[in-house]
Amino acid sequence: MIKVFIAGATGWAGSELSKGVFNNNQMQLVGALSRKHKGENLADILNLKNADIPVFEDIETALSEVNFDVLIDYTNPEVAKTNIIATLKKGKNVVVGTSGLTDDDYTEIEKIANENNTSVLAVGNFAITVVLLQKFAEMAAKYIPNFEIIDYAHEDKIDSPSGTVRELAYRLSKVQKPIVHVSDDELVGEKATRGASLNGVQVHSVRLPGFVISVETIFGLKDEKLTIRHDSGTSAEPYVKGAMLAIEKVGTFKGLKRGLDSVMEF
Repeated sequence: MIKVFIAGATGWAGSELSKGVFNNNQMQLVGALSRKHKGENLADILNLKNADIPVFEDIETALSEVNFDVLIDYTNPEVAKTNIIATLKKGKNVVVGTSGLTDDDYTEIEKIANENNTSVLAVGNFAITVVLLQKFAEMAAKYIPNFEIIDYAHEDKIDSPSGTVRELAYRLSKVQKPIVHVSDDELVGEKATRGASLNGVQVHSVRLPGFVISVETIFGLKDEKLTIRHDSGTSAEPYVKGAMLAIEKVGTFKGLKRGLDSVMEF
């Protein structure tokens, strides 16, 4: 029985995951983090069966009062980093579902995980279809040295790019850096319209009503083009299965792994 604590348990994705963990007979949901609902019972908030699942305001209090095996974090980058580091220092494992943590953040987190003999599984997006997009894009990047990423999201998403795209850019850069055909110094006009370079990969973020989360990786060669795209719907349900798998697998290694596929078999 894996004892699970969820930070951001009452949010869009966290609430669906909370229900999934609660109904999984191999897991026990033992606590939650939510500043808005501190002191309440998560079971009452989410209309779960009779249960006592305390909700805390901060991770330090939770760590002092609740015994759990795995923290899964669905908050924001600043809060998430605090939660992750505090949890690792207590010898517990962490699954990261929060967007916006940087490569430097993960370098620091990996060091702390190694020092405390714990594990962190950082997943930019838990949807299985996103895992496949990442794998297919990595395959294409081996053969096509020209590619850029377009990041689509709803108008009020504050992190740019999304965690999904940040992770994708990181992974593709490890395959190979795309060719730069025109350098920044050679550009004419509004240079910012070319987007931002993440790990040497050009990324463009669009924030408009009508989108949830979409990712488009475009590969180009002379007289041919390949587009690999993923679109999310409005439900958080697709993320639950992947998150549950992450919770199951995070204890099978030590240190840091990035991407759900790092613990999957293909």
